[in-house]
Amino acid sequence: MISRHDPQLKSFASDNYAGVHPEILRAIADANGGHQIAYGDDVYTEALREVFQRHFGERAQAWPVFNGTAANVVSLRAMTAQWEAVICSETAHIHTDEGGAPEVVGGIKLLTVPTPDGKLTPELIDRQAWGFGDVHRSQPRVVSISNTTELGTLYTPEEIAAVCAHAHDRGLLVHLDGSRLTNAAAALDVPMRALTTDAGVDVLSFGGTKIGLLYGEAVVVLNPEAATGIDYLRKTFMQLSSKMRFVSAQFEALLSGDLWLRNARQANAMGRRLAAAVRDIPGVEVPRPVQANAVFAVLPREVTERLQKRFRFYTWNEATGEVRWMCAFDTTEADVDAFAAAVREEMH
Repeated sequence: MISRHDPQLKSFASDNYAGVHPEILRAIADANGGHQIAYGDDVYTEALREVFQRHFGERAQAWPVFNGTAANVVSLRAMTAQWEAVICSETAHIHTDEGGAPEVVGGIKLLTVPTPDGKLTPELIDRQAWGFGDVHRSQPRVVSISNTTELGTLYTPEEIAAVCAHAHDRGLLVHLDGSRLTNAAAALDVPMRALTTDAGVDVLSFGGTKIGLLYGEAVVVLNPEAATGIDYLRKTFMQLSSKMRFVSAQFEALLSGDLWLRNARQANAMGRRLAAAVRDIPGVEVPRPVQANAVFAVLPREVTERLQKRFRFYTWNEATGEVRWMCAFDTTEADVDAFAAAVREEMH
């Protein structure tokens, strides 16, 4: 088969644009051949249980799914009754970028809170954690946070612990959208369990696609009392893969060694390199801290339009001209330098 694209062409639109890491492709090939029991009763999925427990503790249970939207919706539905609601940041992915799936598919009410940096605090949670026992109000049940956030910011272990302690004191559960949890852990140089299990998170949506998998995310229950019926919900929401061994084999390759860490460190390093390269360009503003692999910048609209003809990336805020540039595990120094040179060229 002839390749239909230029394999040397990189973009800064999303880490989802990247291909599959070679070690992941090898794992898929190694899992091929012969027959294995379908729908998750295969030896690769069985081995995956121990792999996730090594990272998140002996009580952790993982359910692979196809994509991140499903990981979030299945997680939150398993944590809530039909009359209960989820508190999240106004910029949370589940609110802004899931196409309404939590509401439309999951039937879950979202109670949003404005946040200056994409992060919830105990005080901000209390803006929506009220009305308990009021039959006219959706009952708050879950606090959902993201690490990294949609604004590229990081929660520290201490910040997550404070959120979890406050939520639990109010009788609430905590869900963490970890589509880029690997990037957060690498940036903070802490184990992933320090940002989840050890901090008190109850359920985690763990991301794989953005960090090198062909496809696949996982619902990871850290507190078995916090979620019920995931086996059935995964099937009901059309997320039970018949050939699950190929999803599980990818996660085993990612997590059994340090591939997740190497990939995350590379993406983060390229984010820092890009920010440093554009900050001194006259007319370019970098308004947010660059803490992982996301760089936000404000450019003149006409510059953005010209740049987007050369490199794909998204406009984050049409009103302000803010754009978002994402670096991936396969972004190289040469890619960053070429893009920064293009920004400088278009600004003159």
